[in-house]
Amino acid sequence: MGKSKVKQRKQIILPPELPPEITEDEIEVSDEDLQFVDKNRDYAGFVSRLDTHSINKHVTRVEGLSEDALEALYEKRRRKTLELKDNENVVQVDPIDALPVKTLDGEVYYRTFSQTTELPENEEVDKEKSIFKLTKAERRAKLKKSKKEAKKQGNESAKTEEVQQTQQGAVLAEVKKDLTAEEAFESKKHKLAELGMALLADPESNIKSLKEMLQFAKDSDHSIVKLGLLSLLAVFKDIIPGYRIRLPTEKELEMKVSKEVKKMRYYESTLLSAYKGYLQKLLALEKQPIFHHVVVRCLCTLLDAVPHFNFRESLLGAVVRNIGSTDDVVRRLCCATVKSLFTNEGKHGGAAAVEAVRLIADHVKARDCQLHPDSVEVLMSLSFDEDLGKPKVPEVNNKIKNKKSRKRKNIEESNQLQENDRKKSKQEMIAKMKEEVAADYKAVAHTPDVEERKRMQSESLSAVFEIYFRILRHAMQSSVASSEANGTVTPGTSRAHPLLAPCLSGLGKFSHLIDLDYIGDLMNYLKRLASRGINSDISAQKVQNLTVSERLHCCIVAFKVMRSNLDALNVDLQDFFVQLYNLVLDYRPGRDQGEVLAEALKIMLCDDRQHDMQKAAAFVKRLATFSLCFGSAESMAALVTLKHLLQKNLKCRNLLENDAGGGSVSGSIAKYQPYATDPNLSGALASVLWELNLLTKHYHPTISTLASTTSSMNSGQNQVYLSISPKQAFMNLSLEQESFNPKSSTQKSNNKRKRGTAPLTLASIEPAAIDEKEVSKKLSKHFMLLREIKENERLRVELDRTTSALQLYEEYKKQCKVAKQQTRKSKKKKNMLSVN
Repeated sequence: MGKSKVKQRKQIILPPELPPEITEDEIEVSDEDLQFVDKNRDYAGFVSRLDTHSINKHVTRVEGLSEDALEALYEKRRRKTLELKDNENVVQVDPIDALPVKTLDGEVYYRTFSQTTELPENEEVDKEKSIFKLTKAERRAKLKKSKKEAKKQGNESAKTEEVQQTQQGAVLAEVKKDLTAEEAFESKKHKLAELGMALLADPESNIKSLKEMLQFAKDSDHSIVKLGLLSLLAVFKDIIPGYRIRLPTEKELEMKVSKEVKKMRYYESTLLSAYKGYLQKLLALEKQPIFHHVVVRCLCTLLDAVPHFNFRESLLGAVVRNIGSTDDVVRRLCCATVKSLFTNEGKHGGAAAVEAVRLIADHVKARDCQLHPDSVEVLMSLSFDEDLGKPKVPEVNNKIKNKKSRKRKNIEESNQLQENDRKKSKQEMIAKMKEEVAADYKAVAHTPDVEERKRMQSESLSAVFEIYFRILRHAMQSSVASSEANGTVTPGTSRAHPLLAPCLSGLGKFSHLIDLDYIGDLMNYLKRLASRGINSDISAQKVQNLTVSERLHCCIVAFKVMRSNLDALNVDLQDFFVQLYNLVLDYRPGRDQGEVLAEALKIMLCDDRQHDMQKAAAFVKRLATFSLCFGSAESMAALVTLKHLLQKNLKCRNLLENDAGGGSVSGSIAKYQPYATDPNLSGALASVLWELNLLTKHYHPTISTLASTTSSMNSGQNQVYLSISPKQAFMNLSLEQESFNPKSSTQKSNNKRKRGTAPLTLASIEPAAIDEKEVSKKLSKHFMLLREIKENERLRVELDRTTSALQLYEEYKKQCKVAKQQTRKSKKKKNMLSVN
């Protein structure tokens, strides 16, 4: 207490330093200031409310201290104030619970704790914190507990670290794997490129690199395998020689040869073994869908580039096997390769073409003629030399030997007898030398001799016609079998014939090469395929599953065969005219091919010789009816054919007359029969071509103009023949090539034209002015009529089906009744016998 009082005494409150002394004379107070103070005395009240204690506190000074000590004192005061603020939230420990602590200064104080500290949940923890010193047992227990907690925390941290490390390791492994895979892929690509370039630069020195490149085709990466196959393809295309390699025999290997020959033998053997391994790998990978496109491309490219080289049979077998594939890319590639073999026979001498045709024949037989049409259409690329093997015409020596030369010859004959013995040996030597030279030339030349070419051509022809006749026989047998199995004749019930159309096209192209012994059977087949149940032949009645286009094609082929062998055959073609007469009405534009119909009209009616009057009139009437029912292209082809027939048959022009009872020449049949199946029995001469009057109002100007010119023909005048065929007319007015843009400003063409000035063509027919509204009305009526016709046909088909089903049901009921009656009779008989 005494020391504190001493300190207080030493502290003296010093007054603040006054401002510098100023005399009152120097102080000037204005009148305005005095007035302001007098008026506002209340504003000076704050002086009385000043805190003198705080002012004195701030200005306290310690006596006898230097400036440094004074600064230290101020800092100490600042610390105390801060400690006081900190101790505000501190609670002092109760003196009963803890002993006091005495400092070196002699001051005693108790331990304190902050109020902000969180109290533990357990009471033992509170006691441990409140007690200053623990016992040994408590310390041990606390130590064990802390160790356990530290161990648990260490295990948990280790697990978390392990999980983090495993996740990071997996991600790093994936990244490394991707990087290594990309690096490996790039390195393999560079390696393949280096090996390929080295082989192309110097194949003889680097021929061993082929085996290394083959190893890339066995890699696990699919892209590397594809790159390897394509790289080997490029290499083999370049380094394969232009001859077929023959490996040396054992005797030849035992012989001593030069180093160059040994080097060449090693090169050829290594190349052949690598090429064989490459083909084996291609054929093995062909079954896998991932490599199928690449493998087929490699096989086709090799066959096209080196058809003369070894293992050609394997390449041909693989390509022909895929020629009927369902994949469009594969099929087109294989078909293009086979066509190149047929057209470029100089590369292989024709042997590869013969093998390809034979393999195609075997493939068609194995697949039972159920292939894509492209597989047989490739045979159209074959070419045969008709003049092969014919003796050459000897050159005629126009010089006439005179008498002097004959006398001189007789004189020299006596002298030549002596020299015959000497010249005989010389001639023998010359003949041997010529034979040796011819043999060497034959061995070196790629083209075989005439006899060999003739043999290969005959083999190819026999294989081609074997394919065609097999397809025709299959079409006949399958049709008959299907109709017999069903018990009724229903169109479309049998199997499809995808190869029939290309077969008929091929027969039409190679008809002049068919042997005369087979033409009779061929015509019989074509007649049965084209028929539709009109003839009395039962087998012909069952063939109803062919389309209209296929039947028309059969008629076309029959006419082509007959024209190419006209001198050797005498066959009646009346049945084919009957088929054409009936097929004209069965034609449908959306279902059938108009080009085939136009070609049939051209070959059978326009190009043929003079027809019978009744038959020509029947076709004229039928074609006029046909022109009213279908589009502009079909109508144009029919009208062109009609005009050809009228120009060739003068008596048929009587159909253009407008007599009440028909034409002036009625013939043996007095009434026209429109539903007759035979044109000779239709009685068309008794009718009139009233259809031409309607066709003159057709919406298309060319058809209306042609119909008007045809109807104005006179029986006594010579008409100018049309310079356009039905097929060409159809193509010009077909939907793909039709450009129907009528000009409104064009003048109407005059129907009365000068005859004999120029031939009539489509270009000479000027279109008349047409109103678009009228055209649209006519078209709408026309197509409405077509829809009604189609709907009527559909309803008729349904009606036929229902009636046939009802008939079958009634027959089934009758059979059931008969069976019940028979069972009843048999039971009665048994009962009677048992009673007896």
